[in-house]
Amino acid sequence: MDFNLTEDRQMLADTLGRFLADQYPVEHRIKVAYEAPYHDPALWEQMVALGALYALAPESAGGMGGTGFDISVVFEALGKALCPEPLLGALMASRLLAAAGADQEALLTGATTYAVGITEIDAPYELDQIATQAKEAEAGFTLSGRKSTVYGGQVADVILVAARHGAGLGVFAVQAEDANVTGYGMMDGGGAAEVLLDDTPATLILADAEAALKDAINAGIVALCAEAVGAMDVAHATTVDYFKQRKQFGVPIGKFQVLQHRAVDMLTEIEQARSITIKAAAELGGDEASKYASMAKNMIGRAARLVAEESIQMHGGIAMTWEYAVSHYAKRLTMLDAQLGDTDYHLSQVMKGYAA
Repeated sequence: MDFNLTEDRQMLADTLGRFLADQYPVEHRIKVAYEAPYHDPALWEQMVALGALYALAPESAGGMGGTGFDISVVFEALGKALCPEPLLGALMASRLLAAAGADQEALLTGATTYAVGITEIDAPYELDQIATQAKEAEAGFTLSGRKSTVYGGQVADVILVAARHGAGLGVFAVQAEDANVTGYGMMDGGGAAEVLLDDTPATLILADAEAALKDAINAGIVALCAEAVGAMDVAHATTVDYFKQRKQFGVPIGKFQVLQHRAVDMLTEIEQARSITIKAAAELGGDEASKYASMAKNMIGRAARLVAEESIQMHGGIAMTWEYAVSHYAKRLTMLDAQLGDTDYHLSQVMKGYAA
């Protein structure tokens, strides 16, 4: 396997990295991520103009990428900047629209903002537990149910909703203005929404959609893993830099061997996390995509928690302050584990695969 980025992906990484470093310093991120609409609409438009969304969609759908590695490049850059823009919902929506053969021009140009409603309070991870129901109506379908933690749903124009359709699951497009959407900020910044559906008009996008939903979730997991790798890189680098500045007993604390060992342990975990993310990205869309997505999410959850805790402990009290960047990186790394299945859930999925 070639671990080097292609020329196009390296250009994308460099362009997006420079843009975020210039336009999304951590002070700005802290300012916009915790207050409605929980992102920066002006910078979202600029990111769309840069072509970030095109990198998430396959060429067959009008994009210029859509592979696991394209997704990883974009979301690793987002992780380094702790960018709260609603790209996760756009990515998952693009996967579903691609599976349906639907036009994606409105999504890719930013004319329409999409989010995806899959999870429910009583069905946080398992598709077979989804209770939202679709009923045929004169003008199409209506949906009834509740979708929980719809990432980016607080600013979405259209929400793609997974609902019971006959004996299986279908994906339906719901205009946000037709549903009861309650947006809120997440603990680590960025936004999500609860979506209540009560005979809400909907359009069937994809029938028999279980495979497409699994693919969208796997793509979202690869994205979150790449985001975590980017955030862990910054947390580790910030900690090492702090070692060089902070002095005790007249010497930089980086001279203390025990801290050096702990920093190396952090780096080892990060590199293992990077490797499993690369493997999950390579398998995306294949027969073993779910297996490696679960492996990656489990390892990432454990590594991210370790990096978050070590970064705070080795900084001391300053790392707990609102103004200091590490506190926000640690919070994001901890909360990433809860998105699209936590470490325990994905460990159980890996074990089920071996038992089968």
